[in-house]
Amino acid sequence: MKAAKKPIHAVTTWVRRQPPKVKAFLGVISAMTALVLLRMIVHDHDNLFVAAEAVHSLGISVLIYKLMKEKTCAGLSLKSQELTALFLAVRLYCSFVMEFDIHTLLDSATLVTTLWVIYMIRFKLKASYMEDKDNFAIYYVVIPCAVLSVLIHPSTHHHIINKISWAFCVYLEAVSVLPQLRVMQNTKIVEPFTAHYVFALGIARFLSCAHWVLQVLDTRGRLLTALGYGFWPIMVLLSEIVQTFILADFCYYYVKSLMGGQLVLRLPSGVV
Repeated sequence: MKAAKKPIHAVTTWVRRQPPKVKAFLGVISAMTALVLLRMIVHDHDNLFVAAEAVHSLGISVLIYKLMKEKTCAGLSLKSQELTALFLAVRLYCSFVMEFDIHTLLDSATLVTTLWVIYMIRFKLKASYMEDKDNFAIYYVVIPCAVLSVLIHPSTHHHIINKISWAFCVYLEAVSVLPQLRVMQNTKIVEPFTAHYVFALGIARFLSCAHWVLQVLDTRGRLLTALGYGFWPIMVLLSEIVQTFILADFCYYYVKSLMGGQLVLRLPSGVV
């Protein structure tokens, strides 16, 4: 077992010592490799979006297990959960008035469980909530997302309110994890269940991003025109990519810690 860990340790040590530009390049290469593998393995790329929502639900299940078993919400960001509930509620509204499908049911289940997590943090486990660490001002993301959704939204035949709402939930989802990352940045030590939850979010974001990128490649760009014209199609793809890269650094240290057999994730300065 020790011999098997040595090559992994050598690789992770080498990567850690590289300058930021080299790390970014390696991350892009790894992402492109993963996309190629997904394109070869998954024939119906719509399944990637369903898989992304399923992984997100799995992450929520980890939180529920943590709250019920350990009776503590230490390390969790209430603000991230509230932002998640907000974009899910808006997306559900858009689904009901624009397009009702399997994603509507998945979002409904995720919203219910997210509201339950919010209730537990606010009332049942309030004593263990790290309010001083959860100090990200959410208006820094809500207001820009609202303004951006008014300026750049789909050019479809739907009512203007629905189009703005659709854009708002896309933009807000991309940055909803930022308060959770701030909490981890403030504490530097991430306990296992919280780390599993955030890693699940990272995987979900990557699968969702892969879905859009591969769909664009499969349709040879026709999907972009189907979404509308102007800047909106580009903003949809950009939002997916931003979500993925926001969590990429954390996911790297999560995998590194897991391979090292560490139960508690310790983040170095500058991460997230």
